[in-house]
Amino acid sequence: MTPPQAVIRPAVPADLKAVAEINSHYVTNTVITFEETPPAVDDWHRRLDELTGRGLPFLVADRSGEVAGYAYAGPWRPKSAYRHTVEDSIYLAPGHTGLGLGGALLGELVAGSIAAGMRRMIAVIADAGDDRSIALHRRFGFTEAGRLIDVGYKHGRWIDTTLMQRALAS
Repeated sequence: MTPPQAVIRPAVPADLKAVAEINSHYVTNTVITFEETPPAVDDWHRRLDELTGRGLPFLVADRSGEVAGYAYAGPWRPKSAYRHTVEDSIYLAPGHTGLGLGGALLGELVAGSIAAGMRRMIAVIADAGDDRSIALHRRFGFTEAGRLIDVGYKHGRWIDTTLMQRALAS
């Protein structure tokens, strides 16, 4: 269900400056992404082209013309046998959390990945001391597949990740 005054739609190049700004906030201030240098807008253009060229969804949550969040399904691993498995990424702009946008984006991301013929979706969730992302994924049928201990080091601390997965097709 899409939250009031929000439209979930495919990302277009004009959205990517806002996507880069949202991502930069999380790269710079949190451990929920293991990137340590925010990708530039040009990097986001390449990512959009690559993902949509593969038929994978790259979405934004548009609230009254403002990009309030984004989500995409990217390849889980580069080896060809993984080609039917995707990893989800979902980020909301500060000030736009708690409005149901994450669920709206994830629901559309799952649907778009099914339409693209994908078989599994993986979520790699950094342990930032907040279980909201795990709870969101559970609501959408993801189950825990394991935990990786101390696999990331950022902002002066070691970070675990929880792996979750869900079937997209049987």
